[in-house]
Amino acid sequence: MNGYFNILKPAGMSSAAVVAVMRRLTGEKHAGHAGTLDPEAAGVLPVMTGKAARLFDYLVDKEKEYEAVAAFGTSTDTQDATGQVLETGDRYPDLETVREKARELIGDIVQRPSMYSAIKVGGRPLYSLARKGVTAEVPERTVHIERIDVLGEEPDHGVRIRVRCGRGTYIRTLCDDLGKKCGCPAHMRSLVRTASGWFTAENGITLDEARALAAEGRLAEKLIPPDAPIQHIPRADVPEKYRKQVVNGAKIPLEGENLPEEGQTVRVYLDNEFWGMAVRQGNLLIWRAQIAPEGREGSSCG
Repeated sequence: MNGYFNILKPAGMSSAAVVAVMRRLTGEKHAGHAGTLDPEAAGVLPVMTGKAARLFDYLVDKEKEYEAVAAFGTSTDTQDATGQVLETGDRYPDLETVREKARELIGDIVQRPSMYSAIKVGGRPLYSLARKGVTAEVPERTVHIERIDVLGEEPDHGVRIRVRCGRGTYIRTLCDDLGKKCGCPAHMRSLVRTASGWFTAENGITLDEARALAAEGRLAEKLIPPDAPIQHIPRADVPEKYRKQVVNGAKIPLEGENLPEEGQTVRVYLDNEFWGMAVRQGNLLIWRAQIAPEGREGSSCG
């Protein structure tokens, strides 16, 4: 099974555990996820199986969308509901104030995540240091927030927000910052990722659905083709006379019009079948990652 399964991860389960389940269901030894979700977060988690894992670097995952509930009244050391309370306050903002202050967090902003984040310092994740009682200087980072929509109120002084942002953004830190902007401490109560690049909640399946399909021998029906999420990359169609070069993972001569630019990466197709990724060097296409179509043999390059 070379492709992707867009799994809607449940809260309380690690991303690695989801991959382990899909590895068992598919029988594929090679599987991994594209974009980690914290255990307490839910939502879109693309799982790569088979040779599709070679395409990780070509996926568009810079744009992500989340729905979160910011809970006003307390801030925590983890910036989410699992942490110890650091500060309390009762100057709860109304929705218009939240909208006004949220606008100040749109664009390129500097974040300082909590000690319980996965950011590495000295090669070790901060959360592993924090659990041992070791403190470290948490590095600031610049992230991009495309938009923040305030969707409405939730019980116990919560406000539901939708965030469109770039990779590397910590939504729990955004909730903490929003509390500071509003003059009332806040933390992230819940988080659901609704989109990660091409993958959205609409084209995802739950683990229970995956298990049921696997039991019926129909799991392959939900397999997303390897090239589906990388349509943003230019396509190169190779003439049939170069089939041997394609199958063997050899260099492919370039000819004709509308050729890729020097150094440009392209999706390679032979007889309308996707075979992988290559880059133009001179008058040749050099393989970077080969994904032979199902039932076809190819080289092990990539």
